[in-house]
Amino acid sequence: MSSFIPSPSIVKAAGNKPKVIEEFIGRVNSGINDVSIARMKSPYGWTEPGQTPKFDEYTVVLHGLLRVVTKSGTIDITSGQAFIANKGEWIQYSTPETGGAEYISVCIPAFSPENVHRDTDFK
Repeated sequence: MSSFIPSPSIVKAAGNKPKVIEEFIGRVNSGINDVSIARMKSPYGWTEPGQTPKFDEYTVVLHGLLRVVTKSGTIDITSGQAFIANKGEWIQYSTPETGGAEYISVCIPAFSPENVHRDTDFK
C-alpha cells in the first residue's frame, strides 16, 4: 500500500556538535527496515566518530562541503556531488567549512544504532 509521509522524525546524531537528522523514511519515522532516507544538516566544525556500518550509504550534498575520510584517503564532496560508502568499510564524516553542510543520505538496509558500528574511542 502506498504511504504519505507528512513530516520527518528527528533522530539523535553522534558527533562533537549538534547535527540535525530528519528521517523521512526508515526505522524511526515509517517503520521500514529495508531503506532509510534522511536529510542531514551539519554545522561548521562538526565531526562524528568513525564507523564500519553494515549498510551501504549513498550521500548527495545539497549545500556546503562534506568531508569523507576512508582508509584509503580523504575526499571533499561539495554541492551537487555524491559519494557511495560500501558496507563493511571504515568511514568518517565531518563538515570543516564555514556554513556546514546539508545533504541527503540513503542507507540500505535502513540505518540503526545497532548496524552503524561506531568507533568507541572518539573524543
